[in-house]
Amino acid sequence: MRASLIQIAVDPDETVNARRRRAASLVREQRGADLVVLPELWPVGAFAYESFAEEAEPVEGPTFEAMSKAAADAGVWLHAGSVVEGAADGVLYNTSLLISPSGELARTYRKIHRFGFDKGEATLMGAGDELVTFELSGLTLGLATCYDLRFPELFRGLVDAGAEAFVVPAGWPARRRAHWTLLAQARAVENQAYVLACATAGTHAGVEQSGHSIVVDPWGEVLAEAGTGEEVLTVDLDPAKVAKTRRQFPALKDRRLGLPKPSAQPEPSE
Repeated sequence: MRASLIQIAVDPDETVNARRRRAASLVREQRGADLVVLPELWPVGAFAYESFAEEAEPVEGPTFEAMSKAAADAGVWLHAGSVVEGAADGVLYNTSLLISPSGELARTYRKIHRFGFDKGEATLMGAGDELVTFELSGLTLGLATCYDLRFPELFRGLVDAGAEAFVVPAGWPARRRAHWTLLAQARAVENQAYVLACATAGTHAGVEQSGHSIVVDPWGEVLAEAGTGEEVLTVDLDPAKVAKTRRQFPALKDRRLGLPKPSAQPEPSE
């Protein structure tokens, strides 16, 4: 499976519509990839809290429309990063969009863990509550977003749902860049799965972004890592490597805690 991660730069002087057009152009340039990934909240900026309500959009809003056309033109599966979703009940969500090569909306994922403690995203947005996976080119991929990376139980839940790779768009601050790469490798090693972590470059509301999008294999080896500017990482993934790693070093079989509960067995009949 060929994956391309677009580490797009968020420039505060660029309008949201202009950035949508630019992102669409970058997606179209990835023809030949199986999967293209954009970062978290790239239309508005992950730290531009004051703009969330103004820039909120429905799931199939202007960002989806632009990315749908780009995915169809390129013939790729597109994880279009995330948008500020304005739900029908008035709640805002940090929602990822997965778009098929025909331009259809295939999956959405509402970010479960909201960043900010008692301010920012944590107070402005609702929390998702569903784990989301999808199948592509022989791999089962699980979806997570940015701050989710700090919560290993989410990734174990995705593994229990069959995940062999994780797609993690993010708007990660530069001051915690070391955590970003460390956690991406940790989630790969402990789950023996690929991690495709796509971050933004540039600055969001005065917060310098980490860049350093990274692809890690099931053994924890870094297959590719970006710098701090706008960049595209393209990596070929071997779906068989997950099963091989889990077979050669079967640590997941030794789990004792947090295992899925067995399904109830029917009572024996008379």
